[in-house]
Amino acid sequence: MNKQKIIIFGTGDIAQIANYYFEIDSDYDVVAFTVDKAYCKESTYENKPLIAFEDIHNIYPPDSYKLFIALSYAQMNKLRELKYHEAKTKGYQLVSYISSKCTYLSQFKAGDNCFIFEDNTIQPFVKIGDNVTLWSGNHIGHHSIIESHNFISSHVVISGHCHIESNCFIGVNATIGHQVKIASATLVGAGSIITKNTDPCSVYVPAKSVKLDKNSNEIKL
Repeated sequence: MNKQKIIIFGTGDIAQIANYYFEIDSDYDVVAFTVDKAYCKESTYENKPLIAFEDIHNIYPPDSYKLFIALSYAQMNKLRELKYHEAKTKGYQLVSYISSKCTYLSQFKAGDNCFIFEDNTIQPFVKIGDNVTLWSGNHIGHHSIIESHNFISSHVVISGHCHIESNCFIGVNATIGHQVKIASATLVGAGSIITKNTDPCSVYVPAKSVKLDKNSNEIKL
């Protein structure tokens, strides 16, 4: 089977991880990487050509190649969103990666440029927008909506009928209660428990762990 040829935007950890997943678990063939010219300091990355984004259409035209934007949650996902739109303006179709080890039970297809890792459970009637990252091991409850340009890290529980608006970050092991709306650009810190709707651009962090005035060998387990 002839694999579809794609270029990955980025040279950081997420780009390296995306390249690995596409190679071992997809119908895509990563043929090159691209970044903005100001950051294009080498000619190769991961033993593949590294091309300035400004010139990419001349070498890998959008009628023959597709793109994947492999960036993090920097600036509340706005940098990844910016490059998403720039790629669209250049005429590129953006592909998604959904792990074969993800349990995807929703009848609604995820949007483009999504990065959905292994061990996610996505229940029926869930809707996922464009440019959404779901790191490994999350539970996305039935009838929930995840809008575009979000980053959900590992082992997050999103209960049923939740609504995650755009440009949010949800940290490791956070829990979102039933029918809760996470307003746009909300930052939910690791381990937070959210049971009420949030305000736009708000930040939520849990109580910190405290260090006891004892040594571990004084504790009977």
